[in-house]
Amino acid sequence: MLGPVLRRPCVGLLEMLELQVLLSGDRLQHWALALLINAALIAMAQRLPLLTPSGWVHAGILGTLLLGSLDWPGWWAVVLYLGLGSLVTRLGFRRKQAVGLAESRGGRRGPENVWGSAATGAALALLSLLPSAPVTLLQLGFAASFSAKLADTFGSEIGKRWGRHTVLITTLKPVPPGTEGAVSLEGTAASLLGSGLMALVILQLGLLQGAGAWWLVTLVGLLATLLESLIGAGLQQRCLWLSNELVNALQTTIAAVVAMAAAEWLGLG
Repeated sequence: MLGPVLRRPCVGLLEMLELQVLLSGDRLQHWALALLINAALIAMAQRLPLLTPSGWVHAGILGTLLLGSLDWPGWWAVVLYLGLGSLVTRLGFRRKQAVGLAESRGGRRGPENVWGSAATGAALALLSLLPSAPVTLLQLGFAASFSAKLADTFGSEIGKRWGRHTVLITTLKPVPPGTEGAVSLEGTAASLLGSGLMALVILQLGLLQGAGAWWLVTLVGLLATLLESLIGAGLQQRCLWLSNELVNALQTTIAAVVAMAAAEWLGLG
């Protein structure tokens, strides 16, 4: 009976110490510098046709969070994710536009797209700042969340343009390209490519450790993309409030949780 009573003050003391570390002078200076750097970079980059004006503002907030928590590797991971996602969106864009399958706003992403893709990764990055945090495990979850999202983007954009036989994942009946929950062989292969490519980027940036972690994140990214298609074909059709952005956030969260659990089981964390 005394164990829980004695542990409570220890837990409270640990939380106070961790909060003190997060709000230390050095850490606050680091956050201020991250904000200034991102404000300057966004001011220079906002003419690029990647995001809407408000999307750039939110990208600056995201960049500040990542630069302040995971430093330059985390910042570059998301910049390269954005670049690769925008590049694959442009492939065959005129053809997709002609048949009504192109992304709206000319492929520019808004705030809802920024956070639908990155909220999970940003939360994991912030958690890694806690002195008692399992940093390697959280970074693996961070990698899985963005690998899953790039897998989704690659699969969707390439499948809509080059998928020859598109079927609904729940019934395997033919459906038009762009249907929620639709999959194709070409799109699935592209998802695997996108997941592996994003995992490789994050591996090279030093946020993933070893080939085993790369394989795990790559496969989980593909799995999460297939689960996202199941959600799109089933739950999203019945729940009108379940937007594409919420589905994206759910997909990235599933990827992060599954990857971290698998890493613990396999001894990779």
